[in-house]
Amino acid sequence: MARNWIQFQKGYSLTQFVEEYGTEEQCMDALFRWRWPNGFVCPRCEHTGYGRVQSRALYQCHGCRYQVSLTAGTILASTKLALRTWFVAMYLMTQTKNGISALELSRQLGVSYNTAWSLKHKLMQVMKERDDTRPLGGSVQLDDAYWGGERRGGKRGRGAPGKTPFVAAVELNPKGRPVRMRLSRVGAFQSEEIAAWAKCHLEPGTVVFSDALGCFTAVQRAGCFHQPFVTGGGPASAKHPALSWVNTLLGNLKRSMHGSYHHVSSKHLPQYLAEFSYRFNRRFSLPEMFPRLAYVALRTPPMPNRVLKLAENYA
Repeated sequence: MARNWIQFQKGYSLTQFVEEYGTEEQCMDALFRWRWPNGFVCPRCEHTGYGRVQSRALYQCHGCRYQVSLTAGTILASTKLALRTWFVAMYLMTQTKNGISALELSRQLGVSYNTAWSLKHKLMQVMKERDDTRPLGGSVQLDDAYWGGERRGGKRGRGAPGKTPFVAAVELNPKGRPVRMRLSRVGAFQSEEIAAWAKCHLEPGTVVFSDALGCFTAVQRAGCFHQPFVTGGGPASAKHPALSWVNTLLGNLKRSMHGSYHHVSSKHLPQYLAEFSYRFNRRFSLPEMFPRLAYVALRTPPMPNRVLKLAENYA
């Protein structure tokens, strides 16, 4: 039987990772290259001459004497952790197929659960903010989905208590194969919510295929074309050819998250959805996923723990 080349592609081995980023000095050198690809530039006066303050791990501008650290103004700002710890966390979050829980991350990193939770959520926030800047286009399959709710007994379906609604969208290439996806929590499946989501996450002119849920017509307000299909109800509706990929990926998502996490709250669901999407969208080149995440982390503003724990991300 032929193997799927994406699943069996050569990954980024732990041995190679340790060789390249096994020491704090190697991590600092890598962050310097990723933060200033064309050489140091002072964030205050844009002067390019600098010196390194060895005792404090700072870089001092020769022009205005301003001192800056590698992590200042980034998601890593004010960290008390070694850079190696951040690097290992980024490696594990990008190279594990189904994600890694904060509890398992704490064991692997040798830090407390609270520290691992904070670190993981900050990196998931990086993933979310990055993908939110890249709208889907071309042909897109769109579907409604829910997380949580009553598992046994009680009301089932859209009206079940405790369910968190989210939008699942998959961009297809000209051959009808999935390229990228977007998973976004919404307040409810209402026209205003879907219109706002489409304006943020779909390019004008996108052809959207969905079931006949009335609110999906609102994508037209974002300049998209809408093609609804009556899929019926029950398990058979998930096999409709017009929505086959989005339903397949929703199944993969739920299996992955149920297998990795004991509980995902509605409050932080957007970040967990973003983590799954981020890995899927970059699945064609596993070795590049780690440095790409580190590069973007240096361009994501700080998110203190008090803000992270209160975050309410809908888009």
